[in-house]
Amino acid sequence: MKRSEMIQSVKNETGEWDFIIVGGGATGLGTAVDAASRGYKTLLLEMDDFAKGTSSRSTKLVHGGVRYLEQGNVPLVFEALKERGLLMRNAPHLVHNQSFVVPYYTWWRGPYYWLGLRIYDLLSGKRGLGPSRHLPVQSTLAKVPTLRPEGLRGGIMYQDGQFDDSRLAINLAQTSAEHGGVVINYMKVTGLLKTSRQVQGIRAKDMLNGEEYEIRGRTVINATGVFADDILRMDQADSAPIIKPSQGIHLVLDKHFLPGETAIMIPKTADDRILFALPWHDKVIVGTTDTPVDHVATEPEAMDKEIDFILKHAAKYLSKAPSRSDIRSVFAGLRPLVKETGEDEDTAEISRDHSLIVSSSGLVTIAGGKWTTYRKMAEDVVDRASAAAGLDGKECMTETLRIHGWKKKINKEDPLHYYGSDEPEIKKMIREDPELGDSLHPRFPYLKAEVVWATRNEMAMTVEDFSARRTRALFLDAKASVEMAPEVARLMAEEAGYDDQWIKNQINSFKKLAKSYQIS
Repeated sequence: MKRSEMIQSVKNETGEWDFIIVGGGATGLGTAVDAASRGYKTLLLEMDDFAKGTSSRSTKLVHGGVRYLEQGNVPLVFEALKERGLLMRNAPHLVHNQSFVVPYYTWWRGPYYWLGLRIYDLLSGKRGLGPSRHLPVQSTLAKVPTLRPEGLRGGIMYQDGQFDDSRLAINLAQTSAEHGGVVINYMKVTGLLKTSRQVQGIRAKDMLNGEEYEIRGRTVINATGVFADDILRMDQADSAPIIKPSQGIHLVLDKHFLPGETAIMIPKTADDRILFALPWHDKVIVGTTDTPVDHVATEPEAMDKEIDFILKHAAKYLSKAPSRSDIRSVFAGLRPLVKETGEDEDTAEISRDHSLIVSSSGLVTIAGGKWTTYRKMAEDVVDRASAAAGLDGKECMTETLRIHGWKKKINKEDPLHYYGSDEPEIKKMIREDPELGDSLHPRFPYLKAEVVWATRNEMAMTVEDFSARRTRALFLDAKASVEMAPEVARLMAEEAGYDDQWIKNQINSFKKLAKSYQIS
C-alpha cells in the first residue's frame, strides 16, 4: 500500500467513482472495505493520517456495552456482541479475549452484577467467550492482587474483547486496497461539487504538497466523525449541527499497578460512567471521562480536572494510588455523539448507536456508533448509499471477509505478532539487514525494521504516523517516544529519500505534539 500509487490512481481516473468516502477513521475505512469488496469503484480521502482522531483513542475494547444493557438497549448490545464475534474471527491477530473482574464492596451488588453479566452472556449466544462467574474475596484478589482489599466482598468475572484500534485501522485500509479500493491519507476535502443542487463529487487538497483536485463521484459519504457537521455545512451553509462531542481521556501507567492479565471494570463512577483499568501492550490503561466540549480539535488535550478525576477514582479501588508522576502518557479523544433531544442532555446517556442521513442533495452522512459495530455501520451505509445513487445492488461480503494480516495462531511473546501474516516479511528484512533487528528504545519492544516497513508498506508519512498509530509508542510512554524520534526520522528519511531538513522538522514537530501527552 503506497501513497504515490494511490495518488496516481486518482490522476488516471477519467470517469466517476461509485463511492467517494470522506474520513479515514473506523467508519470510513470500514465503508471502504465494504464497498470495495462488493466490487464498487471506491475512493477514500482522509485529511490527516488514518485513525488520527477518535479511532486511535478508544478504550481498546471490542464489546457489547454493559452500560447499554443497563439502559435497556438490548438490540444494540445484541448487535454489538454479534459484531464482536465476527471481528474476533476476521482479525484474530489483533482481537483477543480479555478477562475482567467487577469488584464489589456492598453485598447486594454481587448478585446484581452477576445477573446483568449472565444476561450479557446469554445475548452473546454461540459467540460467547465464556460464562461469567462469581469469585469469593481471595479468588478476586488472586486475579487482581492490587485491588483495595478493605471492605471487598468479592467479584464477578466476565469475558470481553480487546484490540489495537489504530493497527486495525491500517489493516482495514490495506484490505480495501487489496479489493481495488483507493485510500489516501493527508488529502483534505475542501468543498463539494454540485450540479443542479445534487452532489456530484468533491474538491480536495493534498496536504503534503498543496496540489488540488476535483474528483467526480456518484455518491459522497460523509464519515468524518466529530467533523461531520463541517461536511454538512459544505452541502448546506445553514445546516443544523448533528454532533454533540464529548471528550474522554485515558491515563497510561506502568504494569505494576495491575500485574497479571485480568482487567478491572467499575460499573459506576461519580459522573455515572464505567471506569476501566486494563492491561495493554505491557502497560495499564485507566479511563475514561465524559466531558461535554464545544470545540472540536484534531488534537484534543486532557484537562487537569479529567486527569484528577481518574486518579481520584483509581485510588478508590487500587491498593497503591497512582499519582501524576506515575503517568507515562495521557491521551484524549472526542466521541461523535449524535444529538437526540435537548441540548442539556447528559452525554453519558446519549446512545452510541449510529445514524444515517441522506440529504436532499444526495450527500450521505453516517455518524455515531463505536469501533465494535464499524462493520455493521459500513454495511448499512453502503446499502443505503448504493440505493440512493441508483447503483446495482451487490451483496455485502464482510461478515466472512478476512482482514489484512489475518493469522489464526499468534505468539503473543513475539513483539511482531500484531502484524499477523506480514510478520514473516518483516523478519525477512531483518535477516537481510541485521541492523534492522535492533531496538528503537529500551522501554519499547519496537524494532528498526518496523519503521522501514511502515514507511514502505503502510503509508506512514511522518514520525507521528509511526510513533502514534503504526506502533503505539506515543500512547504508551510519551517521553520515551520523543527520545526515539530522531532514529525514527532518520530511518524514514533513508527509506523515502527525505533530506536533513525534513528530519529536523519532523523531530521538532513530534516533540511539540508529545508535550500534550506528558504530565508536566
